[in-house]
Amino acid sequence: MKRTLWCGAAVLALLQAPTLAVAATGCADLTSGGAQPAGVEITEAVETPATADIPVDHCLVRGKTPDRVGADGKTYAIRFELRLPQAWNGRFVHQFNGGNDGAVVPALGPVLGGNKADTALARGYAVVSSDAGHDGKANPDKGLAGGAAFGFDPQARRDYGYGAVATLNPLAEALVERYYGQKIAFSYGIGSSNGGRHGMVAASRTPQMFDGILSGYPGFNLPKAALQHALDVQAWSKVNPEIAKAFSRDDMQVLAKGILNACDALDGAKDGIVADADACEAAFKPETLACAKEGDKDCLSPAQIEALVTSHKGPRNAKDEQLYSTWVWDPGMASNNWRGWKLESPVEAWGKRPIIGVMGAASLAQVFTTPPTPVGGSPEELQTFLLNFDIAGQASKVLAKDATFTESAADVMIPPGADNPDLKAFRDAGHKMIVFHGNADPVFSVVDTVNWYRKLDQNNGGKAGDFVKLYRVPGMPHGAGGPSYDDFDFFSPLVAWVEEGKVPGAVAAGVTPANKEAEHLKGTRFLYCPYPQVTRATGAAGTGEDRLACQ
Repeated sequence: MKRTLWCGAAVLALLQAPTLAVAATGCADLTSGGAQPAGVEITEAVETPATADIPVDHCLVRGKTPDRVGADGKTYAIRFELRLPQAWNGRFVHQFNGGNDGAVVPALGPVLGGNKADTALARGYAVVSSDAGHDGKANPDKGLAGGAAFGFDPQARRDYGYGAVATLNPLAEALVERYYGQKIAFSYGIGSSNGGRHGMVAASRTPQMFDGILSGYPGFNLPKAALQHALDVQAWSKVNPEIAKAFSRDDMQVLAKGILNACDALDGAKDGIVADADACEAAFKPETLACAKEGDKDCLSPAQIEALVTSHKGPRNAKDEQLYSTWVWDPGMASNNWRGWKLESPVEAWGKRPIIGVMGAASLAQVFTTPPTPVGGSPEELQTFLLNFDIAGQASKVLAKDATFTESAADVMIPPGADNPDLKAFRDAGHKMIVFHGNADPVFSVVDTVNWYRKLDQNNGGKAGDFVKLYRVPGMPHGAGGPSYDDFDFFSPLVAWVEEGKVPGAVAAGVTPANKEAEHLKGTRFLYCPYPQVTRATGAAGTGEDRLACQ
């Protein structure tokens, strides 16, 4: 069977295929009362010329849903922006944003590869983006904890979890159709991290909403994943109270080299990529990197080995039962991205504390547990919260409810049925989804996503691949980059699957010029394979993707 490879020519063909439409009404006319759908106020609509950064003439629309006062006395609304290209391809993208949301990120529709200039807007799609129902700067008095302080209002939690997308999407689509004077041909949802979670939530809660969903490294079990932050901070602090010093950059290179030595060739070629992550789990033994005596070089201390193993096993309760997920060993653990999240951020004002120890702590305290816990807004106070968090004793707060918070954090954030998914309504609607996840992701475990897909496949009689494809990305941390092939495009095959019935197969990838951590891979090409297939070397000569196969 011939394998479909997605490359520049395929992307170009897709870009040229749609018939382009132009506006049926003036941009400024969208601010008039008759043009605004019920339940939305347009605050701005301006013709916006193309720039070097946004090379598309478009109508920029900004608006919000009606204000409301939350239980915390703060004013809330779903604020958004919608960009309507002058030459429209008849399609629509809802851009799901990441982190704690709380800001209206420019509605460009990044398609999630390493090429940041490749956006849905540039391809001719109308794109909407929102703050998910809260303003992350509304609580400056709470310091670094302010961005997650919306967690004290139950409705703000709901909007963040699932409500904002469900509310905004029909309003945005109505504006698109009024502006162009015709129906949207196809609607897509695109997001990564928390945005990837938004996509999976939409497939479960509102299965009719999107024809296609692209979900990158999704934090679909986000409240449970937040328990890992406490586990990591506690594990690293046993090595050194100054977490950034628990593992030096050289230490992490020792780990990466050890993983490569044990696992690089398991896929048939020693090429700097560990493609067979499952085989690596059995082949790599971290204890083999332990120093024989103090002062030895190119090795790790027993305390460092113990900390890595503890983190790798994931958070557990008093009965040693898994509370979130295990992880995989991957050389991308030595990447700058992995380090920034887990060990040492570049933020001087935080004392270079890791992202999990600052922003992650604020989210666990105020959004992902019930009742929310007031927490200080300094880096020291936030990290101390994680150090003192009793994982075995307090993990149940992720599932807790009370008279104010009648939905638990898990209810709000996790897609319904995620522990035993079937996505029957999404499947029966004929809709499609592509999920991709880096093996070296430091925030959300790829193992959790793989287990989700295995259950989905089992519940669909081994045919989940008929409507959902999962791709694992070796070497990739939390986002495109690291020692991986980061020049990839999963959006084009999704569109072809939705609109032409072309089932995605292997997806070709290269390395972007800006990726300095993948210098050893530049000049070669790779294939990303739909799970459970693994990228293996065929023995053919060359540097292109034709030397590889999905098996």
